[in-house]
Amino acid sequence: MTPFDSTKISIKQWAEEDRPREKLLMKGASALSNSELLAILIGSGNDKESAVELSKRILQKADNDLGKLAKFAVSDLVNNFRGIGTAKAVTIVAAMELGKRRKEAGAAERKKILSSKDAYEIFSSVFIDLNHEETWALLLDRANQIVDHMQVSRGGIAGTVVDIRLILREALNNYASGIILAHNHPSGNCVPSGNDVQLTKKLKEAARYMDIVLLDHLIVTDHTYYSFADEGAI
Repeated sequence: MTPFDSTKISIKQWAEEDRPREKLLMKGASALSNSELLAILIGSGNDKESAVELSKRILQKADNDLGKLAKFAVSDLVNNFRGIGTAKAVTIVAAMELGKRRKEAGAAERKKILSSKDAYEIFSSVFIDLNHEETWALLLDRANQIVDHMQVSRGGIAGTVVDIRLILREALNNYASGIILAHNHPSGNCVPSGNDVQLTKKLKEAARYMDIVLLDHLIVTDHTYYSFADEGAI
């Protein structure tokens, strides 16, 4: 083969220790690059690229940021990468979701909320990678220990509708004495809107009649958050 031969070299032609699967078995998963791990997921490339080469191109499209890759929908992968069909795209999306849930499970091990940062660590794993807005609530006992968490609503890019009655019903059913509300802003701007302020006031007032305290309302983005409590706005 000359240096100018464009014929694709398949992974099977590589030295055994350089093949992703064999490399994982020999050296462990931590020895593999992101593109090699992704290549194992997709299994094969296309008629011009090996699985690793295709994986590198997918990662480049995501700026080599796994957080951005996790935001790719099945259609994004299928429509933009030759050799990625629905089955391979679903495999990638499922792997990204497992990673997210692992992080969420680790964060949920913190049972007691002592600050807005503690709450943010719980919610950040819930909201990470979302392209739409969701609202969640933590229900706490008198010692600020989490007794339950719940999804309150799911909406679009611009907003979501929150039913205060639903939150209070679950709080009462769980004998909760405190609530921490949170929602994400997919835009990355964590400044509260007029609707956010109004929702906070309404929930605080409604909860008060049931001897339940709205402890905080967080607006979460991928890298930061706004706390109504920290800002003295609750």
